[in-house]
Amino acid sequence: MKLAIIDDWSDALRTLPCFAKLDGLDVAVFNDHVDDPAARADQLAAFDAVILIRERSRITRRFLEGLPNLKLISQFGKYPHIDIDACSDHGVLVCSGKRSHAPSHAAAEHSWALIMSAMKNIPGQMQNLQNGKWQQGVGKGLFGRRLGLYGYGRIAKRVAEYAETFGMQVEWWGSADGRARAQADGRRIAKDRAGFFAENDIVSLHVRLTPETRGIITAADLAQMKQDALLVNTSRSALLGPDVLLQALDAGRPGAAAIDVFDEEPIFWRDDKLACHRRVIATPHIGFVTEEELEMQFSEVFDQVVAWYKGAPINMVNPAVWQPVSDDA
Repeated sequence: MKLAIIDDWSDALRTLPCFAKLDGLDVAVFNDHVDDPAARADQLAAFDAVILIRERSRITRRFLEGLPNLKLISQFGKYPHIDIDACSDHGVLVCSGKRSHAPSHAAAEHSWALIMSAMKNIPGQMQNLQNGKWQQGVGKGLFGRRLGLYGYGRIAKRVAEYAETFGMQVEWWGSADGRARAQADGRRIAKDRAGFFAENDIVSLHVRLTPETRGIITAADLAQMKQDALLVNTSRSALLGPDVLLQALDAGRPGAAAIDVFDEEPIFWRDDKLACHRRVIATPHIGFVTEEELEMQFSEVFDQVVAWYKGAPINMVNPAVWQPVSDDA
């Protein structure tokens, strides 16, 4: 059985203790990023199974048509990037584990790191120092400031805990259902959507990307923000429409942004207008890229491969595809 791991850009998975679960299998790891589905299909034509790293790889019907040997896709989490119907039509089983209880500490910690870096202008201060200069401007403290959290999920709740430890006031907004759950838990809800964006010093987005949430944060929302406010996005770029954040920053509201996600990923070109904006602190989608998070996720991803190889697949998304070998065969 030939197994491919694709889009492991930093060659991280080999360093994980759980990689040993694949011992005895014929494994190839691809660190490149291939945009052309036909070129990627040619690269993977001989493989029986493929491991995906989150949503880095789109699995389309056209892509599958070039992979007659493919029988398994193993990954972790949601799968908006996978055409499940096309996989079923081509006899490809999709297995995807999903943690249902613990918060993602990695994503919450990265959101908080961006907040701290932006409010203290740590990248700018560091660059100044390395260029032979001294202090650059004045930072902002967090104690007593207002943090608005858009979305009422596990990651946002963890960020709220950090904020409260730092003496911040925390306010919530999001879907009607999310607001109802937050209110039932005794959380402070903004009086209305406009007030949420207008009155908080920092607004941090923590919403899953779905067809319903695509573009949910509008230019009008950002225009309500203070001229010295900070927008943080470690969720998905498409929660805002194309260029909405760039245009808002150019217009002066919000005053700054700290982001880990982009409309197109990965970015391999220089001088990207958003990533290099003078009022942006940006990281290359590393919110989930920690040793602990990757070990947790890929331990399950590798278990899925081994279970399938042994004839007892787990976490099946399209179980109708699976046809166990009969004892009489």
